[in-house]
Amino acid sequence: MTCTFDAPNRRYVGDITYLPLAGGTNLYLATVIDCYSRCLAGWAVADHMRTDLVADALKAAHATRGSLVGAIFHSDHGSTYTSKDYARLCADLGVTQSMGAVGSSADNALAESFNATLKREVLQDATTWPDEVTCRRQVFGWLVRYNTRRRHSWCRHQSPTTYENTYTAATLPAAA
Repeated sequence: MTCTFDAPNRRYVGDITYLPLAGGTNLYLATVIDCYSRCLAGWAVADHMRTDLVADALKAAHATRGSLVGAIFHSDHGSTYTSKDYARLCADLGVTQSMGAVGSSADNALAESFNATLKREVLQDATTWPDEVTCRRQVFGWLVRYNTRRRHSWCRHQSPTTYENTYTAATLPAAA
């Protein structure tokens, strides 16, 4: 699946990443990223990787966007994304599921890159967050900044929010 699209709210990618805490435990972040603008449309953090985590992220995207009817959501073949409950939620929201080849992360590179950037920019030289509260606070701050202030070359050096707000057919990037 290509990680680009010519209009917002049509094609999404998502993934789960671990957020390592001191003491050896983790929190987990599930994301729903718009392929048009790289806007983080939905996300959820939990201390587990059950289907509820990815469902909460998709529900957050639905709430943010107002509707996901007709959208395609691409993920890996993780058990949370292949569960019957998640398939039912996608159907209820009008979302078509898409999954890449087993064992390949290349087709979900946008989500993988997002996760790597988050950890690199927030953790910097550290390997863990000191505690759950600090992790949640710092990740939340970065996610808000990511959408509203962090500039992207893909978005003509604008934030995802600014790029989407200036969306018109005349401002679309040239097709490859």
